[in-house]
Amino acid sequence: MPRDRRPRASPAEPVRPLHCRRVCFLALAASLAASVACRGTGTRAPDASAASVARDTARVTSRVTSRVTSRAAASGRARGTLRDAELWSPSLGATKRYLVWLPPGYARDDATRYPVAFYLHGLYGDETDWTRQGGLDATLDSMTAAGLPPMIVVMPDGDDSWYVTSNVLVGVDACRRVQRTEPADRYCVPWWRYDEYVARDLVAHVDSAYRTRADRAHRAIAGLSMGGYGAVTLALRYPDVFAAAASHSGVLSPMYDGPSPFAAPPRYAATPERLQEKWARFWPSMGVAFGRDTAAWQAREPVRLVRRARDAGAALPALWFDAGTDDALVIDQNHAFAWELARLGVPHEWHPRPGKHDWTYWRTNAPHSLAWIAARIGA
Repeated sequence: MPRDRRPRASPAEPVRPLHCRRVCFLALAASLAASVACRGTGTRAPDASAASVARDTARVTSRVTSRVTSRAAASGRARGTLRDAELWSPSLGATKRYLVWLPPGYARDDATRYPVAFYLHGLYGDETDWTRQGGLDATLDSMTAAGLPPMIVVMPDGDDSWYVTSNVLVGVDACRRVQRTEPADRYCVPWWRYDEYVARDLVAHVDSAYRTRADRAHRAIAGLSMGGYGAVTLALRYPDVFAAAASHSGVLSPMYDGPSPFAAPPRYAATPERLQEKWARFWPSMGVAFGRDTAAWQAREPVRLVRRARDAGAALPALWFDAGTDDALVIDQNHAFAWELARLGVPHEWHPRPGKHDWTYWRTNAPHSLAWIAARIGA
């Protein structure tokens, strides 16, 4: 049974009607979107220099942050409910845990149904990362009080899977012999089919257990780092399931091999040896998930999935991604992914922002992906 993760205070003052809060929030989101310099289509604010655009972006971001902070500080505001729960995944042959944030009023109104956003953690993380380190539940409380259209947010445990069906078979016995902080019964699964686990098992479970708007138009997925890769690739592999995907600091071009700093055209690793050299630190998980030959990596390359979905006539998900300008791990490959999308004529939003590959960056920028997602699935 789900368990509440924290006590909830009852509201001490009336909350504005939902339609008023939604209008105010969407106006703020529109203001934010209008001030962003880097668009996937290559457009920028008319007659604006890079410096003026940067000033406008910083000013709007500051306004969003200060407004959210003031909402959080206000006493007596209705807050959402954070629960931990679990599901049996046929795709993994195991029971997996997840956290779910339910918006204020969910328990009081048993008729309203809500859109759903799934937020994926990064490598070495688990289902608690987004709340324990990212404060996503507090951010959702504040933004919903400020007018964010209410939605359900689900944070699953994805282990170190890269959210794919593994290219290399991983035996349960071999997995259990590796010492980890996480219990082997939770981490070691018989079948490494994490894409099916999220897109099929988890989505179906959430739709049956909670009052969701159970269709593609009201479902989105987001993540950070490994989870950013997972969000984008799952939305592309399962275009019937997700209408939008957002990535913070995602590994969106795993085979990218220069130049650094990015300059077009991008160059890609051509041999398995170069891939292992490039990703040496993460090879224990990436070698299993992506494989040990270039053909297997190419099949999992996000831009290849874009081409495949487009050529199949599938409705492409809306794509949004950001990365820190001081993030040496992924900034260049995110530039490369944006360049490839632009070359293919695929609409997207790409936002390089100040910051590194760390929780300071992800905490600061989570409101941007939440606002973008809510504007797409919250109607």
